[in-house]
Amino acid sequence: MVSFSEVEAARARVRSYIPNSPCAHSEAFSAQFGCKLYLKLENMLRTGSFKERGACNKLLQLSDEEKKRGIIAASAGNHAQAVALYATTFGIDSKIVMPEGTPLVKISRTRGFGGQVVLHGTNFDAAYAHAMELAEAEGRIFIHPFDDPAIIAGQGTVGLELLEQNPYIDTVVVPIGGGGLASGIAIAIKETNPKVRVIGVEAEVLAGMKASIAKKSVVELPPATTICDGIAVRRVGDLAFSTLSHYLDDVVTVSEEEVASAILVLLEQEKMVVEGAAAATIAALTARKIPNVEGRRVCAIISGGNIDVNVIARIIERGLAASGRIYRLDLQLADTPGALAQVLGQIARLRANVLEIHHNRTFADGAPLGMTNVELKLETRGVEHIEELRAEMKATGYRILDHL
Repeated sequence: MVSFSEVEAARARVRSYIPNSPCAHSEAFSAQFGCKLYLKLENMLRTGSFKERGACNKLLQLSDEEKKRGIIAASAGNHAQAVALYATTFGIDSKIVMPEGTPLVKISRTRGFGGQVVLHGTNFDAAYAHAMELAEAEGRIFIHPFDDPAIIAGQGTVGLELLEQNPYIDTVVVPIGGGGLASGIAIAIKETNPKVRVIGVEAEVLAGMKASIAKKSVVELPPATTICDGIAVRRVGDLAFSTLSHYLDDVVTVSEEEVASAILVLLEQEKMVVEGAAAATIAALTARKIPNVEGRRVCAIISGGNIDVNVIARIIERGLAASGRIYRLDLQLADTPGALAQVLGQIARLRANVLEIHHNRTFADGAPLGMTNVELKLETRGVEHIEELRAEMKATGYRILDHL
């Protein structure tokens, strides 16, 4: 395992390149969760992610001969940008293999930081395999995104900073993908104060660390898609597994809907744009999946802010739907003049806002002659408001076709 002294050495090594990220107190979340909640804002770093720490620490330890050979990495975003930035800073030639479906903004930013981008494969596994092939063929040094002692030690500087900023913290909540960030933080925290709880959060569909700890060996999960793309890892790192098996107090999982809602809450409440992996910690707290936080000093690690603007609108809509702020109401009503107007009048009286209407006669499956199906997308005030709407529709005699 990585030692505490290695994390301390990493802090001394990178501190002149990477400024401390803020550890901000959230009044709103503190009131909501009944604790003093702090947000460790790694999204405020230059590349928008904690990945800078590990990349900087790793590259600073390369020998002159290794630097001349150049480096290569595989990444779908954050690690790519961090490696490219610090390779350019230290005068090292860098090549980054990214999946072909990587959002253009992440490709552009990686190139902007000086990295040579190679697009290959449909997913991270294919990109990783190709990067390993290129490393062998071109003699480059491969920079692993999480399963490397220098990377883990670099990420551990988050924990050391946190303890300096808030030495009386009780609980630290950290996202887990490959496990590099959580491992580094756990070493820094637990070797300083073993009483501090360190709790990991994974996406429900890719909970590799939880499964590995339960089995007591690293397991590889089948492919899955999640909005937490920064922690969408099928197989956790061997070093991370041995470290977190020893230090971690618990691992919890969050659903896609819970993460989407957390992204929305952070945007509305904290005026903060974060990626899915970063929102996972807030999702776990909001869903009350972390016990005994009342009255404690809790820190949620906000690991990054590199969310693709092309999908953020969809994530926001999903969050609105999950929190009952947007609702799809499917009704069957008489195909007669004024029937739709009557429905809209009832909706208006209940203070719901109509966003979209689809009035379907031709393809109204299951509708008898003389009836039509209407799909309404509504802006609502929450679950109770939705139930009020549904009760009103049923009382009027409309048939509701959805499956709430």
